[in-house]
Amino acid sequence: MNPKANPELTVQTLMALRQEGDALRVITERLRVKEMGPADHIRTKHEVKAFVASGDATNAQELLRRAGERHATNQILSAKIKERQGQRMNQ
Repeated sequence: MNPKANPELTVQTLMALRQEGDALRVITERLRVKEMGPADHIRTKHEVKAFVASGDATNAQELLRRAGERHATNQILSAKIKERQGQRMNQ
C-alpha cells in the first residue's frame, strides 16, 4: 500500500474494525474510497463487504494492497490530466 495513503491501516486494524457495528462504512472511510474513481470506489466497497463477511486475514491483506494500488493509479492519472490541461492553457 502507498505509505502516504493511510499508514495506520494494517491487517490487524482491519480485523478490529470488522467488529464495529457499521464496519463497511468505517472501513471504506478509512480506505478513502471516495477519493477513488467511481468504478474503483464501487469495486473496493464490494471487496470490503466480502472481507467483513469472511473475516479472513488474507482478504484483508489483498484489500489493503488493491486499495493502495487504486489510490496510486488515481494519483498518476490525476497528475497526467493536470499536466495536459496545463499544456493546453499554454498554447
